[in-house]
Amino acid sequence: MKIITLNCNGIRSSLSKGLLDFIRQENPDIICFQETKAPVSEIDRSEFRSLGYDVHTCIAEKPGYSGTAVLTKLKPKSVVVGFGEGIYRSEGRSLFLEYPDFFLWNLYFPSGTSGEERQKVKYTFLDSFFDLAKPYTKKKKPLIVCGDVNIAHTEMDIHNAKGNQKSSGFLPEERAWVSKFLDSGFLDCYRVLQPETRDDYSWWTYRFQARKNNKGWRIDYFFITKSSLYKLESVSIAKEPILSDHAPVVMKIQFT
Repeated sequence: MKIITLNCNGIRSSLSKGLLDFIRQENPDIICFQETKAPVSEIDRSEFRSLGYDVHTCIAEKPGYSGTAVLTKLKPKSVVVGFGEGIYRSEGRSLFLEYPDFFLWNLYFPSGTSGEERQKVKYTFLDSFFDLAKPYTKKKKPLIVCGDVNIAHTEMDIHNAKGNQKSSGFLPEERAWVSKFLDSGFLDCYRVLQPETRDDYSWWTYRFQARKNNKGWRIDYFFITKSSLYKLESVSIAKEPILSDHAPVVMKIQFT
């Protein structure tokens, strides 16, 4: 099975840059989008359905902001759009799907780069998500969590660790949270298969020719609960084509 996660930074923008051709070429079973920035009519498109995908969306109340979507060739047993009436739903940040062999949670974590108030929102989101996710570590059926986490975990995951010690997305408290999350019973799928790889990033600022010079951050993840019911085959970051300021992360997994 192949699953892809991509912060498309506007799905209409990604479509103009070759998203459909990328999907045709990769032919994933499931593709998860974050930051769709579009109404349902622009996401639930005939082009996606013609490729065999059903489309599920979680749209932010604020037009042109945030938003998540899942395109799936596999019929889920259930779909949960957001959680409650909080940020998961109002900002369009969460889609939770159950399949016969696994759970899938597509998330767009908040950024704290715009100031102290949004950093507080980010910490609240992290704590809430931790509490919601932890019970799944006790289940036999694995939970896959994917999306833009907006945190680079270790110094291997960022081009300039020393210069970003005080930057949102690489704060000690955020990095400690990722460690705590992994210690609770989750695996960083990329690091399981590539424990020593450096300079392999999934996001680059549009400024300073960062992508050209590979001055990036690895902030887009697949996490999975520990279980004997699957085998991770590969996790890679697709650098081409350039569909947004993020790169797609592609995971191949076999369920036993």
